[in-house]
Amino acid sequence: MNTTPTPHNEAKKGEIAKTVLMPGDPLRAKYIAETYLENIKCVNTVRNMLAFTGLYKGKEISIMGAGMGMPSMGIYSYELYHFYDVDQIIRIGSAGALSDDVKLNDIVLAMGASTDSNYATQYQLSGTFTPTANYELLLQAVNVAAKKNLPIHVGNILSSDVFYTPDSSTNDAWRRMGILAVEMEAAALYMNAAYAGKKALCMLTISDHLYKEEYLSAKERQEGFGNMIELALDSVV
Repeated sequence: MNTTPTPHNEAKKGEIAKTVLMPGDPLRAKYIAETYLENIKCVNTVRNMLAFTGLYKGKEISIMGAGMGMPSMGIYSYELYHFYDVDQIIRIGSAGALSDDVKLNDIVLAMGASTDSNYATQYQLSGTFTPTANYELLLQAVNVAAKKNLPIHVGNILSSDVFYTPDSSTNDAWRRMGILAVEMEAAALYMNAAYAGKKALCMLTISDHLYKEEYLSAKERQEGFGNMIELALDSVV
């Protein structure tokens, strides 16, 4: 049975590359494709979740938005892995820093993704599953970052289902456990990759600090993050 196009992705089989970079914002996907790729083709516009395929240093790469939250990332990454035969996905997103050692515009590579989500219940496991990055992708990113002399942090992040919360102590508890930053998608991506036997990595640029008055504007989030974007691209070529 032909599984493509899907209800969420109008791309035909073969129009999406084996490697996909996924920012949350579809407009950021458009910016990245137009700025960094050659011979680009828009392959999806369903729900305005834009996807593009093109060449970076001669290698075929796709850039696709993931939306906000684990349900959205869960749908798109599942379809990419299972229906479009994608081998590896790198999430390139923004995050709020929890650790005092992490500063605005620093890059965090998520070795692990703790979560307050019940996403893992679908797998009917008898214990607690730990969502982790693919070691090969993580190592490649660390090595490329060293060559570029980029400020990176490698460690555990929080993938949360909650953006606004009435409990101001929630972040304090995660911070005490050494969590570097908080975002909303990585855990679902890592679980989908594990279930599919595929590769995944989440890299994040710090857009604000939850314990300091520091933040980037919406325009800076959409069109910035150049160091992270180039790190992701150069880690897969």
